[in-house]
Amino acid sequence: MTTTSENGRDGVIIVGSITADVTTFSKRLPQRGETILGEEFTLLLGGKGANQAVASGLAGAPSFMVGCVGNDLFRPLVTDGLEAHGVDTSELRVVEAPTGIAHIRVDDSGENDIVMVPLANDHLTPDQISDAVSRLAPRASVLLTQLEIPREAAAHAVRAARTAGLTVILDPAPAAALDRETWASVDFVTPNETEASLITGIPVTDAASAVRAGEWFLAQGTGGAIITLASAGAVLVTADRQTVFDSYPVTAVDTTAAGDAFSGYLGASLAAGLSIDEAIRRAMAAGALAVTKKGASPSLPATDDVDLFLSAHVPSR
Repeated sequence: MTTTSENGRDGVIIVGSITADVTTFSKRLPQRGETILGEEFTLLLGGKGANQAVASGLAGAPSFMVGCVGNDLFRPLVTDGLEAHGVDTSELRVVEAPTGIAHIRVDDSGENDIVMVPLANDHLTPDQISDAVSRLAPRASVLLTQLEIPREAAAHAVRAARTAGLTVILDPAPAAALDRETWASVDFVTPNETEASLITGIPVTDAASAVRAGEWFLAQGTGGAIITLASAGAVLVTADRQTVFDSYPVTAVDTTAAGDAFSGYLGASLAAGLSIDEAIRRAMAAGALAVTKKGASPSLPATDDVDLFLSAHVPSR
């Protein structure tokens, strides 16, 4: 992709979690109290914030990670992993706590469950965020954040970004209630169907119910809602329209980082000057490719692969 932002601020600031991902792969997930044998194990960079930063970098955007890591054996794993993908780590802070950990279990269908232990991520403060946004805003036009960091930190990031004139994208995962001031400072919220259901109280099972949930976010003051529906595609809800985007058919191997691929590519595409519809289609292609490989950060696709995939999959709408 060669499009560039008209204002020259083509960077993306990612305020979020950083973890070492311990992932096991087995034919099925164990029942409560059961021990089973698995087939594979990985230890890699993860965390929704770090994954989205890597995806944004792979999408071609200058990407700046704001977060906290521990001074332990996992620190080189995560910092080297970010830097290997071109992510700027100058706004990372080393704290006196272990680096965050996520335990991920994946079965043969590609479905997963995750226990994330924040640890160092809980030390991210509003002051650190304010200082980072102030320094980075002249080089960026988009801020991405999620809810694996303290809720007050995420809310502060949203408000600081809005004050700095950035486009604010919130991935509300894990799902949590936020105050109206925070929702009103978000340009685009990107929940999946489960998160949208938990936050709005509206069961999201199809495009029509996704529209109703999207309207709930708009009623809180959010600029737009992009609700992802896995194989059923995605729905964009704004004050002007509701648009359904068809999914790209792929065979899922591991769905762990699909949402992070989507968010990272969405942010990078908007920072590059693409329209919201173009950005969503590109983000959906990245998410589709991500589920075809195992692991979190290793499954995030390069921009050339996404562009090639898009050229071969012209959407019907």
